[in-house]
Amino acid sequence: MAGEANEFQTLRDKAYASFTEHLLARTITPGQFVSQRELVEITGLPLGAIREMIPRLEAEGLIRTVPQRGLQVAQVDLDLIRNAFQLRLVIEREAVARYCETAPQDELEALLAAHCAARDEAERWVMPTALDRAQELDWAFHDRMVDSLENDLISNIYRVNSVRIRLIRLAQTRMLPSLLPAVMGEHIAIIEALLARDAGAAVAALEAHIEVARRRALGV
Repeated sequence: MAGEANEFQTLRDKAYASFTEHLLARTITPGQFVSQRELVEITGLPLGAIREMIPRLEAEGLIRTVPQRGLQVAQVDLDLIRNAFQLRLVIEREAVARYCETAPQDELEALLAAHCAARDEAERWVMPTALDRAQELDWAFHDRMVDSLENDLISNIYRVNSVRIRLIRLAQTRMLPSLLPAVMGEHIAIIEALLARDAGAAVAALEAHIEVARRRALGV
């Protein structure tokens, strides 16, 4: 029985991972109505796992049940943008201060080198592969700072919110080649403060970075 329960939980987790992957790949789009059967076809996982996944998606605000219409994927609106960026700021402000204290010097130096290389490449010419690498570098940097808190509860909350942030970016503010040098420059300012072990400056640089992203998402 325990083995069957673990297997079912694995299927449920796979369904969740598949849903978020398709959401970020825009196979499933914000505001779209989907049925459980359609989710079975999209994810390739059994109906039971889909049914078990739905309450989690509802709790995380990624999907909602609309009477008489079915399941609706989260829409990118002002409330989502405001709430997601506020939560991001609360978590990352604490994370960057902790990371400033604990990050290994060689790790920070490697991050600085990678960001400078991405910025320099973007200033010359941005190929699609370079844009993808820069996006991964962006996400990994923020994830690493949050993980430095060594708090699984916070990391899990942050990962869910990251799906919302990335959904917002895909809908409105996907990292464009013209934005890449500025984004990498904002990261470099944070990393330089981290290398100086100046937590105050690191927090200020992070706040400025997130505020720019928030205003871009709002179109202001």
